[in-house]
Amino acid sequence: MHANVSRLPRIRRVPDVIARFDDAVDRGFVHLRGRKVPDKVFYVASDLGDFSLVWMILGALRGLRSERDWHAAVRLGAAAGAESFLVNWVVKSFFRRQRPIVAMDHPHHLRVPLTSSFPSGHATSAFSAALLLSEDDVLWPLYYGVAVVVASSRVHVRIHHASDVVVGAALGTAFGLLVRRLYPLPPAPTVGPSTR
Repeated sequence: MHANVSRLPRIRRVPDVIARFDDAVDRGFVHLRGRKVPDKVFYVASDLGDFSLVWMILGALRGLRSERDWHAAVRLGAAAGAESFLVNWVVKSFFRRQRPIVAMDHPHHLRVPLTSSFPSGHATSAFSAALLLSEDDVLWPLYYGVAVVVASSRVHVRIHHASDVVVGAALGTAFGLLVRRLYPLPPAPTVGPSTR
């Protein structure tokens, strides 16, 4: 459960340069909205990003591979809980930015959070999870690819401004780096010389 945006303290008007950036990025998504495939991809990605579901799935799959990967999955789960609390209860409590929801028909299910639009929790969780999962994993391009799709989906479905997503991605990256520093994975097993 999160604090209602109406109870959050007010912030100053968004600077014009940020507003122009948000508008420019939003216009870039106009040609994708209303198309069957992009809509399906981005709405599903947005849904899977709720409560870090997609990251829990990917983390669990990695955890099945080895004991060290299991440690990576456990670290991810703990970090996701801490990240969610920090972003939704602490960081967002300093802001009161309205979400860019406009009068439009949404072609698929869309959950609308009650918290401040700034920063994007989906982007924060996506990039912190991608950074943690990618450590010593050949699948790192997959993790970052999913992170980009999940984060950008929030602009496509008009739940977040582009600047919310950019800042969220930066915060997520910083948080992921901090977690990797504080809770490093066990050393990778070394393969000794074979004996005959």
